[in-house]
Amino acid sequence: MKTLRVKLLILVGVLMFSSCGKDYLETEPTNTTGTPTIFETTENAKLAINGINKLMTRQLLGSQGFNGEGTIKMYYGNYPGNNFFVNLPGWAAIINMRYLENVTSIYDYYPWYYYYMIVGNANSIIHNIDDASGPESDKQFIKAQALTYRAYSFFMLSQIYSNRWKDSNNGASDGIVLRTDISTGDQELATLAETYQQIYDDLDLAVELFNLSGKSRERNYEIDVNVAYAIFARAALTREDYSTAVTMAENARNGYPLMSNTEYAAGFYAPTSEWIWSSWGSSDETLYYYSYQAYIAYNSNASAVRNYPKCISKELFDRVPDTDIRKSLFLDPTGYTYNTSTGLADDDLDTRARELFPAIYSTARVYAYMQFKIAAEDLPGVGNLNHFRSSEMVLIEAEAKYFLNDEDGARQALTALNLDSGRDPNYSTSNAGETLLDEIKLYRAFELWGEGFDWFDMKRWGDDIVRNTAANGGNFITDLAVTIPANDPTKNNWTWMIPQKETDFNKLIGTELPE
Repeated sequence: MKTLRVKLLILVGVLMFSSCGKDYLETEPTNTTGTPTIFETTENAKLAINGINKLMTRQLLGSQGFNGEGTIKMYYGNYPGNNFFVNLPGWAAIINMRYLENVTSIYDYYPWYYYYMIVGNANSIIHNIDDASGPESDKQFIKAQALTYRAYSFFMLSQIYSNRWKDSNNGASDGIVLRTDISTGDQELATLAETYQQIYDDLDLAVELFNLSGKSRERNYEIDVNVAYAIFARAALTREDYSTAVTMAENARNGYPLMSNTEYAAGFYAPTSEWIWSSWGSSDETLYYYSYQAYIAYNSNASAVRNYPKCISKELFDRVPDTDIRKSLFLDPTGYTYNTSTGLADDDLDTRARELFPAIYSTARVYAYMQFKIAAEDLPGVGNLNHFRSSEMVLIEAEAKYFLNDEDGARQALTALNLDSGRDPNYSTSNAGETLLDEIKLYRAFELWGEGFDWFDMKRWGDDIVRNTAANGGNFITDLAVTIPANDPTKNNWTWMIPQKETDFNKLIGTELPE
């Protein structure tokens, strides 16, 4: 069957960031298509919306490693987290958070560049769609999608470049630059409270427009009202607005039942019943060796997987009951031998892994605790990229209800995720207090492993990173077995600094450390 080809339009007037000086915010059209042409009709505007989604799986900055949202998940969510191991001592600077204050580093710059590119495209749509010819319902649906993209980008930027909410003096600390029009001039940082208010306002209006339009999406990569609710839920949880988080999470997962065990073990490369939003991936639209799956999928033939398979931390793995089917998606070395200094499997464990998962590439290395959760649909790394699942929404409900002193509700949410879904037929819980919160954190780390949440959750909670070598009960190599306190001043309290490319351009922002 012929696959759907998503067209990419970069609008005149969007933020296309170049590499130096005054050209930092530069406009760049695709071919000769200008803003008036794109917004002549709602049909053209639909292509522009699809183009934003395509940006989320596009190679950027001329670098092989930067691949849209996949890079955010891997470099900023997985690598520096507490439960994701890969034998990459040469990446210790990223994994151990040494670049957070390096304002000239491309790693500090990339999220700023990427998300403001999405914001710029969204703003062009928001400010032009009303004048397009076409049904009013189409205009409402398109504007709602653009508002949702903008809200998502502002939220992700705030997680990376702003303090955690609990350290923000109730939102008085610095947020981000809230560019809500199509200008690219000097602009001060908003407060974190103002940043969240803008996110909320965008999502409130998006929900209103989605409902007014009466329209629904045709494919999972398109944004609809459930996506807006899901982003709202995640943002509200991060802001510690727990009542809103519960309401929005319940709304988001309406119509998205938890997937079956068979679907769970199918490789996470195609939408299932619980995928709320993803990005499109196909064999004829691929980044080849630079896609997200080419960095993580256990069956990929990319060198990033063959030589450096991705593994769960031993300590997280050991905490999960053996009756949980999700545990079977990681290589248990019990009864076999492997190099405890590196994780590399000996022949007996290597053979066992290939018996269990014959899709492992023939020349790939096998490591203890390597993952078999995420696969590629086609080589080297083809697959749809998930952004929101209803499982996350259930976990948001559990955590938010805990902080609302509804421990029964929190336990019911955990039961729905683990027992009612069939993922652990023996699951039960009677935990309360801090022990219940620890259990919520455990299942969040385990359920969402490898999907880019690890570091973001640890920052949000204010929990220390503690990685151990085998000698201390873990499976990290010496270079990565570090403890990083949540409020480590040498790591700027886990807050990335505003890139110099922004402060050189934007004279209303200084280069001092965030408050």
